[in-house]
Amino acid sequence: MTTNSGHWEQIREKLREEYGEATFNSWLKNIELDRIEGEQVCMTLPTRFLRDWVLNNYANRLRQLWTTSDKSIKSVDIRVKPLDKKNIAPQKPTFGLGEVTAPFKSQAEAAAVPTNPDPSLMAPLDPRFTFENFVVGKSNELAHAAARRVAEAKDSVPFNPLYIYGGVGLGKTHLMHAIGHAIAANSPKKRVLYLSAEKFMYRFIRALRFKDTMNFKDQFRSVDVLMIDDVQFIAGKDSTQEEFFHTFNALVDQNHQIIISGDRSPTDLEGMEERMRSRLGWGLVADIHPTDYELRLGILQSKVEQGKITIDPRILEFLAHRITSNVRELEGALNRVLAYSDLVGRAVTLESTQEVLSDLLRANDRRITIEEIQKKVAEHFNIRMSDMHSARRARAVARPRQVAMYLAKQLTSRSLPDIGRKFGGRDHTTVMHALKKIEELRQQDVALSEDLELLRRMLE
Repeated sequence: MTTNSGHWEQIREKLREEYGEATFNSWLKNIELDRIEGEQVCMTLPTRFLRDWVLNNYANRLRQLWTTSDKSIKSVDIRVKPLDKKNIAPQKPTFGLGEVTAPFKSQAEAAAVPTNPDPSLMAPLDPRFTFENFVVGKSNELAHAAARRVAEAKDSVPFNPLYIYGGVGLGKTHLMHAIGHAIAANSPKKRVLYLSAEKFMYRFIRALRFKDTMNFKDQFRSVDVLMIDDVQFIAGKDSTQEEFFHTFNALVDQNHQIIISGDRSPTDLEGMEERMRSRLGWGLVADIHPTDYELRLGILQSKVEQGKITIDPRILEFLAHRITSNVRELEGALNRVLAYSDLVGRAVTLESTQEVLSDLLRANDRRITIEEIQKKVAEHFNIRMSDMHSARRARAVARPRQVAMYLAKQLTSRSLPDIGRKFGGRDHTTVMHALKKIEELRQQDVALSEDLELLRRMLE
């Protein structure tokens, strides 16, 4: 029995390069090399859902890469890694605001005295936010599929936790509410608790103040499904993080489902303890990317169909093309146009839409994202999008990457460290070097200068 970590590291980098950073982090990052037995490689993944997805979508490519890397390998076996309870931190008393609270109850003790959560804890679920009216596109298909799997699970827990992250107005809260509605319909006996991280902190502080921490613990650790929205709110709140950490461990120990949303990936949550970031990334991390044109248009079409609204399709195409920031602002723009038409008594035309939304259109004209720049530059220079994040230094890849960094600085308000992070986690000094290099070259190279001007016009 031997291991071959050197081959595996090379294969990991090849997978990252071929499928891109987002796909790699979502599906392939957590694959671990267990052992090599004769002609077979044994690999593991933390959940059955991930194992099944990798088997269905990437198993052949994994086998090809292994057999190319090591001629003696004939097959690849992918299994679910057993959960090692020893890695879960011991449950300690928590210290906060001058009071010491007792360690939480064991699983057996908790089961002996079931407690239904206080109804006042539960944030109301918006009836508009269901799976039926969630428009799926390439940017959100992973998060949607994962949310569906969790909502439809009867007794098993597909992955724990499910962590959904993305920018403002991209659909995180919609998916959280949809999960809540679906569980209530499919498994009405399950005790589900949905609330914001802010409310969790508020209730914890209140429990400390009124010396009611044991009841607080029982409330949160008695549920079958705990959903926490906007977890980034507790970053920097040490006492709240401590309590949330223990609640998290208690629920995982009981095989109860946890679903969390945030505005950044667990590794990027500043002010969050390392052990908490590790726990948040334990199950499946699903990100929601900024919307593309097709998805924005689909969302608008869905909205007018639901409202039985008659509107010129060209208006929807115009809005989908110009309002690119987020879905919330896109729907708000449509509502504004329709309200103006209703109140003033004028038909919705392209001219009236431009007039009503003039301030919003100006703001969106200035909002060019780094992802859009990377995509346009990659298309222009005929390289892959994944090359923008890769470690490759070949000139055919490095020069377009530097051009994209230069345009990101020129056309967005992002800082140098922010730009570096978008290009595979590069240091800000790398971005500074790229800016200086492109600035020098554009003075000497007429073709590059024309490329820059053309890309600028296309992006603006």
